Amino acid sequence: AQACAEPCRFSPWPPDRPPEPRSCDESSAMNAATRALARSSVRVAATASKGRVAAAASLLLRAPAACGALAFRPPTAARSFATREAWEEGDDVDLDSVAYGFMASQALFTGLELGIFDIIAEAGDAGIDIASLRTKSKCDAPRLQTLLTALAAVKCVRRSADGKYTLSPNTAQYMVTGSRHFYGDYLRYQIGRQFYQRMGALPEVMTTGQAPSYASWFSDPEVAQTYTQAQHNGSVATAKYLVKKKLQLGGIKDMLDVGGGSGAFSYVFVEATPGLKSTVLELPEVCRTSEGIKAKQSEDVQKRVNFVELDATSPSWPVNDHAYDVVLMSYISGSVPEPIISKLYSNAFKALRPNGRLLVHDFMVNDSLDGPALGALWGLQHVTVNADGLGLCPKEIITRMGEAGFDTSKCESMEMIHGMTKLVVAHKG
Repeated sequence: AQACAEPCRFSPWPPDRPPEPRSCDESSAMNAATRALARSSVRVAATASKGRVAAAASLLLRAPAACGALAFRPPTAARSFATREAWEEGDDVDLDSVAYGFMASQALFTGLELGIFDIIAEAGDAGIDIASLRTKSKCDAPRLQTLLTALAAVKCVRRSADGKYTLSPNTAQYMVTGSRHFYGDYLRYQIGRQFYQRMGALPEVMTTGQAPSYASWFSDPEVAQTYTQAQHNGSVATAKYLVKKKLQLGGIKDMLDVGGGSGAFSYVFVEATPGLKSTVLELPEVCRTSEGIKAKQSEDVQKRVNFVELDATSPSWPVNDHAYDVVLMSYISGSVPEPIISKLYSNAFKALRPNGRLLVHDFMVNDSLDGPALGALWGLQHVTVNADGLGLCPKEIITRMGEAGFDTSKCESMEMIHGMTKLVVAHKG
């Protein structure tokens, strides 16, 4: 879920969409997942201004889901949640936001699980009282009032003087199933049910170095299905933003999508490029889930996207050498053990035709290794399922591209999801 107000500027993800009437719809749902919560919680205006992110809660509510909340206190403020600008530029940490942010995350996720936001939305401007909410939500107990009070306190809902609940503008736009900007499924299924739980194991993983790999994690059909379905919409939007704003595909004919999940990037690339065919390499259980998503694509796209079962970390891939114009790796480099990264890029080099390109898109921090925080926190989240992985930055990626045979002087990096992901492009001579 993503929210793009200006190129690579977000005004609330995945997520990631600007408030109307902005038109950057192709920005991914994943970025909005990381940012729009800022606008729907603490100290948020109904509309953000000029591509700015009101994001104390971007870390308080969204990042904590994956990594624990983090925000900084402005030097002169009492206990309060900072704006994104103060959080990035502040000189000290707001310890209370870090320590207690997980509670707000769970309030939001539970609201989604109980269908609270949909129920309130159905009531319209008149709002709905707690008695009706208790009946309709199937949580007919005093604890529902406690949840609603918490949601009101963090600005997800509003309570009138006569006790009627309505939604905040951002909750209405992003957390209601019927909204075209909805990304609550991503937060509910992937963040709330999966990543949030894994982050609880971080201290043990840091101490022991023991964590499940993505391959073992996804061997569970239910885990694979939940992750893949939740990720799909965000990936589609990110892919659209990439091909429309960042990358000229040209007349490419063959693409290899390594660890391509649902095939979202392949569907978008193929639809945008006449004659392009794509092969998606993925884990067996992910392939099975993805075939169902593929069946919903147009007949033409279905014919031009093919899934092949493979753990991408395998020493060799079931593809021909010099057979592809583009090899794409989105969210793969940070999900494998560090020694594997160079091997992935070497396999990509062999698979590419002369003048072909390797595209590496992932959560990354700056080469200075001091931020941005969302990229850093997502990197930390990966540790819980990839204990031997590498926290990524462009320099580390490009170094390993060079080891694989690519000309590092021609490698280029660019911002993708602002403050969270980057794209590094390598060219085969």
